[in-house]
Amino acid sequence: MMMTWFLIPVSPDASSHTRMFSFLFFAVLCTSCLAAPLMNYSYSPSVGGGSGTSFATTGEGRITGIRVYERSSAYICGIQLRYGDIWDELVGGGNEHLQELELFDGESIVQVSGKYQTSYIYQIRFVTSTGRSLVAGQPTYNSFNFYASHPDAELKLLSGRSNSAGITSLGAHWGTITPQSNSTAVA
Repeated sequence: MMMTWFLIPVSPDASSHTRMFSFLFFAVLCTSCLAAPLMNYSYSPSVGGGSGTSFATTGEGRITGIRVYERSSAYICGIQLRYGDIWDELVGGGNEHLQELELFDGESIVQVSGKYQTSYIYQIRFVTSTGRSLVAGQPTYNSFNFYASHPDAELKLLSGRSNSAGITSLGAHWGTITPQSNSTAVA
């Protein structure tokens, strides 16, 4: 983003109203320039009890894959996201039933929903921009539904808390990504 600075000439004998108007105009201009990049970001607050260690997934570029580990007939014990060709660190535990979804080129995650209780996330559902989904866990307890507040935004990262047994709370962070392919081909 390129910012252009300019001065608003105000003569020394200008009225206090003119000086005040010039100051307000400049303040509004600066505020609007600073706020513009944040307009496409949103956060879906965490659900769940929140015991354990906090986490946030990290990676470069778009999310291109999801792995969810489910404790049989119980709750979500682990989640792992892939950014480009690199899998992020596993959150929670990964020794149970695995479900995986690889995203197509240009596809993104546009909704995260599921079920939770005070101790764990019991079900999770990721929905893509093409309508495909990955569902894991048990459909019991309280419902949650996360989605971006901006129509062009997609899932950027997950945050929350986990312990050695599973995911205890979950939140979602949304934002726009510069259009590019899901592949990380080097030119």
